[in-house]
Amino acid sequence: MRHYEIILMIYPDKNEKISHVIDFYTKIILSKSGTIHRSENWGQRVLSYSINKLQKANYVLMNIEVSIECMKYLENHFKFNSKIIRNLILVCNKAHTDMSPILRNQENSKKEVISTKNNHKKYFINKNHI
Repeated sequence: MRHYEIILMIYPDKNEKISHVIDFYTKIILSKSGTIHRSENWGQRVLSYSINKLQKANYVLMNIEVSIECMKYLENHFKFNSKIIRNLILVCNKAHTDMSPILRNQENSKKEVISTKNNHKKYFINKNHI
């Protein structure tokens, strides 16, 4: 069994279908006695260049451990799935289970927005009491 990192780019109009795509591939991996170490939905992100006249795509990251035969099956399925724009498959030396830097940055930026909103509320409350 080898370790793989997979990044899928899914059509942006398929927002409600992303969980179905993740579940579908999860079932395939588990049915072929594979292991999923990490699965992250990065959400909709802007593309650096347009693909098929699209400016955005939904990104999904999966770190898995499967056999070579299963990976060939998945790779073939990625090619013919109409919901997937692009895919990237990397072979890894070990399993990656920690949170990816992209998701970590998204969570940190959300925390900053919340803290600045709270600071503004305190400022306005204090200003109104004066």
